[in-house]
Amino acid sequence: MPETLILAGDIGGTKSALGLFRGTPEAPRAVFERIYANREFSGLEMVIVRFLSEAGLPASSACFGVAGAVLEGGALLPNLGWRITEAALARDLELESVRLINDLEANALGIATLEPEQLFSLNDGGLHPGGNRALIAAGTGLGMALMVPDTDGWRVLPSEGGHADFAPNSEQESALWRFLKERHGHVSLERVLSGSGLVNVYQFLRHSGLAEPDWLARRFQETPDPAAVIARAGLAGDAAICAQSLDIFLAAYGAAAGNLALTALATGGVYLGGGIAPRLVEALPRSSFLAAFADKGRFAALLREVPVQVIIEPKCALFGAAAHALRLEASG
Repeated sequence: MPETLILAGDIGGTKSALGLFRGTPEAPRAVFERIYANREFSGLEMVIVRFLSEAGLPASSACFGVAGAVLEGGALLPNLGWRITEAALARDLELESVRLINDLEANALGIATLEPEQLFSLNDGGLHPGGNRALIAAGTGLGMALMVPDTDGWRVLPSEGGHADFAPNSEQESALWRFLKERHGHVSLERVLSGSGLVNVYQFLRHSGLAEPDWLARRFQETPDPAAVIARAGLAGDAAICAQSLDIFLAAYGAAAGNLALTALATGGVYLGGGIAPRLVEALPRSSFLAAFADKGRFAALLREVPVQVIIEPKCALFGAAAHALRLEASG
């Protein structure tokens, strides 16, 4: 009889990463993994059915980190329009149990499974191993989570803080706020700090009069991912409008991360997750991120001592979902 494994998933706004795992919560080990483009499926169940068919291996229970708020065992994934529930997935997939957690909760739980080389230290700060931690992750959207010490590790408090108000800190950011207000009404942090947010910043600068080179306009027409085009051109210094877009983006990112650090009193560290920060690792140290992070008046000195690390392991949330599933399995 084949070994029964744990099914885990990181279900984002763009793609779903699924894996079958064995091992312990501290060190989950993948047996089989796949990544799928969500646009090719009508719902999460269809993704999982495809995965299990390709794996040809059984799963007893599952945990999925999903890009949406989880309430009473159900979730709506706003970037996909998918409605899912633990009960329906367990029934339709014939699993003993299914647990849904917020994707940032999964990401936060995954941090404990990482090795030092899977992190990039942006600010070493002071050492407060027993202090609270916080996670902020810009990608398709913007997510946040708080972590507090618990008897068996870390208790994660999920959050939808990415939809809180964007607070300008300069005349230019105020102009950006007005630009977005006219187009969207409520201006959330996610309108600036996400893949589409970087595009919003670029469009604001173009609207303000910065030139868009002809070669860049052609490149936008050739790719479905304009944020990646802006990031690459900005990092390379190929276009002033892209470089300035990154400057604004990273300063706003630092300010939001600093606000979260104060909210959580995250003396144990702030972690940058999501897909964007790892791509900008070379730009982060020379950007305004840390200055904006610590620019909090009387609490500036405290924030300069807060460790800030970038999660460069792309499977962190998948590992976190697997660790959670293995912990639930062990507890019976």
